Amino acid sequence: MSLIAEPLTITVIGLGQMGGNMALTLKAAGFEVTGSDVFEQARSRLAAQGLTVVAPEALTASGVYLLSLPTSAHVREVIEQSPGLLNLAPKGSVIVDTSTSDPAVTRELAEKVTAAGLQWLDAPVSGGPKGAANGKLGMLLGGDESTIARVLPMLEAMSAKRTHVGGPGSGHVVKLANNYLCAAHLLTTAEAVAMAAKAGVDPAACLAGLNSGSGRSAVSEVNFPEWVLSERFDSGFTTGLMRKDLRLARDAAEQLGLPLPLLQAVVDAWHANPEQPTDSDDFNHITTPILARGSQTEGNQ
Repeated sequence: MSLIAEPLTITVIGLGQMGGNMALTLKAAGFEVTGSDVFEQARSRLAAQGLTVVAPEALTASGVYLLSLPTSAHVREVIEQSPGLLNLAPKGSVIVDTSTSDPAVTRELAEKVTAAGLQWLDAPVSGGPKGAANGKLGMLLGGDESTIARVLPMLEAMSAKRTHVGGPGSGHVVKLANNYLCAAHLLTTAEAVAMAAKAGVDPAACLAGLNSGSGRSAVSEVNFPEWVLSERFDSGFTTGLMRKDLRLARDAAEQLGLPLPLLQAVVDAWHANPEQPTDSDDFNHITTPILARGSQTEGNQ
């Protein structure tokens, strides 16, 4: 017997740069979307762009609750306390957490969500506000295949690439691993470019060389030309968020009893000077003091 799936109704909780753009993208794709945020200013901004918005205490029934929140603590609050999706969400509805969250907390919450008769999917994203706005995000999925299949039309409207990496919590584990590598690549690429600059090689030429060889990465191919060498520094992702993700990665390794000295070195480097860059600065600014050393002409021949 064939079943015709009902159209998904979606509530997006968290209307920042990522959540707001995801909500507008899903609305443009034809979904019935409602947005909610604790900040009235965020709700007003999205309402002005045509999105139906409600305060958290006024949430109504929905087939999917898409969370885009800063930390696991915020995710826990939304699920357990205010507005309290464990009690508010209709049985069978799906909670999708696109935040970069603590995997241990994710697994705990996923068990509670499932026990309450709901479905869980962790789906952390990459691609920044631009990817959220044009539906070209990358998504790492942690959950049951049946849950993914149920919300696949929504995922397809949001993302250009989706990778199912395991059960609940797995998406957040891999996201932390990804952000650790990104943070490390920013440091190592900046040092490599600084070394080349000190030796008289133009940074753009150095990057072209790196990107033609085995040392290339998304950081050398995208971040450096897009935000670092251009000095735009407007990726939409802050240093504070990257520092938080690095601490989560370190904590996850410690909970597993896994010594990772390079990870610890990267965590230390990102926290060495809280003022350079500040938490509110674009995360690509971590390269600025390193590159400044390479631009000094003293000692060059």
